[in-house]
Amino acid sequence: MEFLNFLYMNLDLDANLIILIIYASLAGAYLLVMPAIVYAYLNTRWYVASSIERVFMYFLMFLFFPGMLVLSPFLNFRPRRRQIEG
Repeated sequence: MEFLNFLYMNLDLDANLIILIIYASLAGAYLLVMPAIVYAYLNTRWYVASSIERVFMYFLMFLFFPGMLVLSPFLNFRPRRRQIEG
């Protein structure tokens, strides 16, 4: 009986570790990976997006705003220089 109790405690620790790993990977994806993908997408499509796509861009900014705040000190995309025809 004592062996089964030890085995149950060991499985419980493993389950807690698995849950911790899942939470950490989801938090990393939400705070680092997805905002980096959204930054790259915004950087490539900002000047050529249609109005519906721009609404989608604003939705992505709203959805991943905490991650955008985490990455914003390190990524700084300046606006493109305008070409003045004359």
